[in-house]
Amino acid sequence: MNTPTARSRTTPGSRRVVTALFVLLFVVHHDGWWWADRRLVLGFLPIGLAYHALFSIAAGLLWALANHFAWPDEIERWADQPAPNEAGPKTNNTAATSS
Repeated sequence: MNTPTARSRTTPGSRRVVTALFVLLFVVHHDGWWWADRRLVLGFLPIGLAYHALFSIAAGLLWALANHFAWPDEIERWADQPAPNEAGPKTNNTAATSS
């Protein structure tokens, strides 16, 4: 939970780095260079499939970096605010009306 005095990890530079890494992953995702290669990794895994397994791990790490360094703090502050119609704790009136 972000507090107003908490230092933000989100900077324009971190957003640019995450965006550049995303574009890089987008470009290298289309791997035409492994299509004709019949080598096996670890003796059983086609190299193209191994590449995509590593690509999936890299994409997950990029998502973690994006959440940590590039997530907009404005959304967290907005989510932490009480809703306008929340005046106080809600009471349960069903017991009084069931008699």
